Amino acid sequence: MRLLCALAAAVVVVVMGLVALSLQSNSTGVVEFGPVDQVAIAGLGLVLGAGILFLGRSRVDADADGIRWRNVVLQHELPWSAVRSVAFDRKSSWASLILRNDDEVALFAVQAVDKERAAQAVEALRALLAAAQAQEPTPPPLLYPTRE
Repeated sequence: MRLLCALAAAVVVVVMGLVALSLQSNSTGVVEFGPVDQVAIAGLGLVLGAGILFLGRSRVDADADGIRWRNVVLQHELPWSAVRSVAFDRKSSWASLILRNDDEVALFAVQAVDKERAAQAVEALRALLAAAQAQEPTPPPLLYPTRE
């Protein structure tokens, strides 16, 4: 995904730069283009390219202590004890964390378009979660057993 965003940003910057250079500084009869317009279009291309690069900032880092992820803007961190499972369904566009309080958090950095790489990342996250859950102490028995 990062590579795709970088490629798209480069294309936008190059195209907008070529458009800026190709603007004639003569009058068309209605609108007169000048150097200021050329600089504005080139600047707009840089801003659009930076925005596209910004979309590729998603990231996931995990270790034995917990998981840290950044989805475009906000960065989050959770210990493994707060995570129930790592989900990545066939119909999902990205992986997600199912938390113990039944919330679901998307991990935009693990995209379905990454295919095998995404599957490997999910398996690695599941292995870290399983190792962390194996080290958790067993909960005490319920005082009042539930009747089913």
